[in-house]
Amino acid sequence: MTRYQEYVLPIADTFCYCLMPNHFHFLLRVKPEAVLINYFRSRLERRPNPQGFKNLEGLRADLPRLLTLQFSNLQNSYAKAFNKMYKRKGSLFMHPYKRLEVNDTAYLRQLVHYIHLNPVEAGLVSAAGAWKFSSWHGLVSGNHSFICRNEVIDWFNDMENFIQFHTQEPIHAVQS
Repeated sequence: MTRYQEYVLPIADTFCYCLMPNHFHFLLRVKPEAVLINYFRSRLERRPNPQGFKNLEGLRADLPRLLTLQFSNLQNSYAKAFNKMYKRKGSLFMHPYKRLEVNDTAYLRQLVHYIHLNPVEAGLVSAAGAWKFSSWHGLVSGNHSFICRNEVIDWFNDMENFIQFHTQEPIHAVQS
């Protein structure tokens, strides 16, 4: 998760995730524009010869590309480390990531459920809590986590409802 913390946490809040053997899911909210501008400006100012952004408007206009670049850098750094570890070459990811805009709390609950129960649906475990590569444990424990725990639990009203909701059958498909 070190690469995730480096590339994603500065630009997005994390609500849940699940790392699967052949893919991954993240439910994120991109941080407000002012936070992004400050983050990218500080990164550009640390360069010996910053190129491009002569003013704030230039940076603001380039935010979509810079956000995409952060996710690309995450995937590329992981692929390079994976390829080095397993003495392989070439692409690791087949398709670019998919983005959905979500503005409905009921749909957010469905997404959290879908993401956490993905390993159950794939037949890898029998319950969401049995998969150690997801945000489930960070949400239900009191341990420090980068997950926006309180906000996620509020979508379900309380922890008891969150856990109960996750005992329901896996949702087979999420609308796109």
